[in-house]
Amino acid sequence: MNYRHAFHAGNFADVHKHVVLTRSLEHLRAKPAAFRVIDTHAGAGRYDLSGPEAARSGEWQAGIGRLFDAAQQGHSQLGGATSEPMSEAAIALLKPYLDILGALNPSGSLRFYPGSPLIAKAQMRRQDRLIACESEPRAAAALQACLRGEARAKVLALDGWMALNANVPPKERRGVVLIDPPYEDSADFTRLPGALEDAYRKWATGIYMLWYPIKERDAPDVLARRLRRSVLPKTLRCEITLRPPSASIGLVGSGLIVVNPPYTLAQDLRILLPALSRLFSPSAAFRLDWLSKEEKP
Repeated sequence: MNYRHAFHAGNFADVHKHVVLTRSLEHLRAKPAAFRVIDTHAGAGRYDLSGPEAARSGEWQAGIGRLFDAAQQGHSQLGGATSEPMSEAAIALLKPYLDILGALNPSGSLRFYPGSPLIAKAQMRRQDRLIACESEPRAAAALQACLRGEARAKVLALDGWMALNANVPPKERRGVVLIDPPYEDSADFTRLPGALEDAYRKWATGIYMLWYPIKERDAPDVLARRLRRSVLPKTLRCEITLRPPSASIGLVGSGLIVVNPPYTLAQDLRILLPALSRLFSPSAAFRLDWLSKEEKP
């Protein structure tokens, strides 16, 4: 695998994905029963935004850099320099995510960005557990170092697709599965519906979050059509696109499919998606819709 997430850490897609993850974990934290997080393609865990990869791409500056700087300057700046201020409701929903960023950067300057395993770790309680899977050797070693000494977490140097099947259902019976493959292989898109269905049949009460890139519309739209016809119930789709897709541009959008979303998530996203879109770009657009709202046999 040639994919190195360090080039893309903290970009607008990471912010979108991790804000939704944070809101889902906040919902699980509201009840005392234990939950488990299963991260199938976990990455390195923590990313140095001053490192050579992040410096070369600079993608984080228009993502978490913009949000972090605005938060440091105060609520009045959270709408972006050219748009209306972010609502108090959006600021309140972002607070857990921004608190995690602040704890990782106690100097007040943004240097480190947390991958999804560190976000999960920050929101877990004593009774909760994390399974973080990463097959790329360097990323797996970095993840092991990042979570060393954390008794609530286990790192598996295992292919994410195998890990998904092997780790459901968890004994906690509550939790989130985050599926975030690198999409270097075109088969990643085509295997998603079947993998989700297989996991759902084994663990019907879990929350499943699937991230996908938007470079053009064909693959994301085919994925949505297949999921509409699947056995999966209550399937929510949310997207942020910075500009219309074009084969010559590359990544222009970030999409998330959430199966069994927390009952508060759709309302949270009605507040967050327009706020984040305005922050990322004046021309950005968002979509929030249900691929399925019904229980299925």
